[in-house]
Amino acid sequence: MIRKQLILLSLAIIPIPALSISGELRNSLEQPDSATGAKVTVTEHGSAANRSDSTYFDPEKKVSGYRVRIFFDNGQDARAQSNRVMEQFKNNFPDIPIYWSYDNPYFKVTVGDCLSPEEAIIVWGRVKNLYDKAFVVREEIPLSSFVTVSANPEEVADEETESESEDI
Repeated sequence: MIRKQLILLSLAIIPIPALSISGELRNSLEQPDSATGAKVTVTEHGSAANRSDSTYFDPEKKVSGYRVRIFFDNGQDARAQSNRVMEQFKNNFPDIPIYWSYDNPYFKVTVGDCLSPEEAIIVWGRVKNLYDKAFVVREEIPLSSFVTVSANPEEVADEETESESEDI
């Protein structure tokens, strides 16, 4: 009886979900800092570990966000104008995503993927000199626009290390 209680007690003490973080990373975090002696204790709860797994990521799910509308027209040549605006924008701002839509009877060109209105205002500030009629709009944006899912987590770590070394 006492043996069973000891086994159950030992199982309750061992944080099983915490084993999901790699042992090497855990060991490096738990080593005391040479200057201050501070160390990190890692506790990973099961539900958080499961949710951070990429298998739960639904790229089709949409979130409320903001974009900047740089073109909005329903004239006879609105389609051709919207295509010209898109090409011009791609040449001037290749780092900002651009979207074309037709919502009868309007042709629309919208740019950026922003979660907050402040982010959208920053994008608007970058484009307002070329597109003086630009304005911020609220839109439903797919999560896939915000997240890059890597099949191999080590690849992401390698890319971060390379980008840090390039900045130096």
